[in-house]
Amino acid sequence: MAGYHSGAPSHPSSLNESMLLPRPFPALAGAVAAVLTVSACHSGQPGPVSRSGATDSAAIRRDIAYLASNALEGRGTGTPGNDSAAAYIARQYASLGLAPVEQKFVARSVAAQRAGLPAELQTQNVYAIARGTDSALRGQFVVIGAHFDHLGRSSLNALDPDSGTAIRPGADDNASGTAAVIELARIFTARPTRRSLVFVNFSGEELGVLGSQYFLEHPPVPVEQMVAMLNFDMVGRLRDNHLLVYGVTTATELRAIVDSANTPPPGPFALKAIGDGFGPSDHASFYARNVPVLQFFTDIHEDYHRSTDVASKINVPGEGRVVDYAERIARDIADRPERLTFFRSPVGAPTMGSGAGNGAYFGSVPDMGATDVQGVRLAGVTPGSPADKAGAKTGDVIVEFGGVPVGDLYQYSDALKAHRPGDVVQIVVLRNGERVTLTATLGTRGT
Repeated sequence: MAGYHSGAPSHPSSLNESMLLPRPFPALAGAVAAVLTVSACHSGQPGPVSRSGATDSAAIRRDIAYLASNALEGRGTGTPGNDSAAAYIARQYASLGLAPVEQKFVARSVAAQRAGLPAELQTQNVYAIARGTDSALRGQFVVIGAHFDHLGRSSLNALDPDSGTAIRPGADDNASGTAAVIELARIFTARPTRRSLVFVNFSGEELGVLGSQYFLEHPPVPVEQMVAMLNFDMVGRLRDNHLLVYGVTTATELRAIVDSANTPPPGPFALKAIGDGFGPSDHASFYARNVPVLQFFTDIHEDYHRSTDVASKINVPGEGRVVDYAERIARDIADRPERLTFFRSPVGAPTMGSGAGNGAYFGSVPDMGATDVQGVRLAGVTPGSPADKAGAKTGDVIVEFGGVPVGDLYQYSDALKAHRPGDVVQIVVLRNGERVTLTATLGTRGT
């Protein structure tokens, strides 16, 4: 998971300018590999509802053990270990009768350059599609995803920099989420749904949700036909029965679906359901494209982004329960006659420090992959925020903030930190090639 920092509370804030500057690297460009894939199921009816204990705990344990092994050296984007992880994921999908695709792209990063690392990283997403059983609904898709990259041997973004080039194996972050997606692919190919399912594993998440942004810029299926995206990031450390699910207000039906699925078995969990669809993981890329999202998370822990995040610390039975629970939710969404009703709501009160110096809040959602522009391109604008009230729009490129030129995210962050809540500032944006001046009264998170 991208975006936490030392001492962060136990859940992420919205993915906007109030976060610390990317542990993510901003990134991206490249070329897509092949096209659609299909599973072998063609029956006309959905499969039976999952029984209790449908997950294969041994398979989850095996997948995490391999992905977090020293042989893969932490799966850093652009490394041989990352490539090996992608190949492993593809083999798992192929073993289920799916046709995996490696979607190659080049991650380009200003932050990497500043840190003296390669500025261009060859990497890939991996996805496979299981066709739905209902001829009227199989043209709609539920996306089930997780990132498989981690920090590798780099101390950049690590919370144990004194460990130098030690392997950060990322067992929970995010071998656990990757294993969950593979396991759900196994369950759903055995008992298919009416709508089609896209199983996707992203690279470059730790560098700024790069893989999910590239996937949506080069989608194998129409984005407007994606009815929901379920994301799994750090689901391997279930403790005290405590599970967080983000995004429950991103569709009007989701809260009821999430609550109704939380019954034994596999629940009930001590569930904390949170509305926000933005956050420092790949679901935010989909929410920015008006796709309802859910993010499953068993909470932060002391091994996050450290060399001690090892496979032996994973609660495999607990992860199995999360997978069973998520299967119920995904099956409900995929089998219901009507698609979900997308809803974008204002972000609530902050869940982390503002990270913006004097606490000034604008409400923009930077496009972390937009390194091809001079300035900061907006992937979204939080409803009701100062940015929204000032007239900022998705696709705007901020080139000046409060009289200070903005060339990249770093300059933007510095310009925002120089202000306080209540300051009235002028923001210059490029919109369709024209300079537009906006006037905003900066606020605080939740106002």
